[in-house]
Amino acid sequence: MSARDEIFSNIRRSLGVRADDSARRAIVRNRIEAASPGIRPQRGEGDIQQRGAMFAAQAQSVAATVSFIEKMEDVPAEIARFLRDHNLPTTLRMGEDARIANLPWSETSLSITKGPSAGDDLNAVSHAEAGVAETGTLVIVSGAHNPSTLNFLPDNHIAILRAADIEATYEDALGKIRQRYGKGVMPRTVNLITGPSRSADIEQKLLLGAHGPRRLHIVIVKA
Repeated sequence: MSARDEIFSNIRRSLGVRADDSARRAIVRNRIEAASPGIRPQRGEGDIQQRGAMFAAQAQSVAATVSFIEKMEDVPAEIARFLRDHNLPTTLRMGEDARIANLPWSETSLSITKGPSAGDDLNAVSHAEAGVAETGTLVIVSGAHNPSTLNFLPDNHIAILRAADIEATYEDALGKIRQRYGKGVMPRTVNLITGPSRSADIEQKLLLGAHGPRRLHIVIVKA
């Protein structure tokens, strides 16, 4: 018996219960499944257009930039425009996400590299699994398709987000992630990103890019 098993055995003994007590297990399972939801703000509620507008407003309020495009095929041209408008190099790192990799990158002058960032990339793109309208927050999961290093190491982070994936609240967004991946296969990390990196540790002066990207540009795909 391991130390862990011994500790649990002592707890059960003190409570006078058995390890195979199915009735107690059912009570706990039902309590979890029937738990009432907490209070949720109404700010993010509305139809898909209203949620998108609220998400954009909240993201822009924390120094992110936002653009809307009609379809996924427009993503490469929009990213090229963003880099050009900010006088940035036309280099871009991405993961293996098929939603991004299969886009018409060859129609632009962008130089694409794939895989995790080692910290020497200026620009990176990743695909958000969801957005939270109430705060303008991106929900990005980790994995080879979207390495977490792309979210935090490059100076300029570009995130692709479908309008249909913008949820009203954190509870709705995280519920979507659980439903999409299922129990036992959830991603190792779920990153919640609200605006570019910032810090006011030194003399209470706000500095963007202190611990990560200086810019966060969010491309919202309507279709």
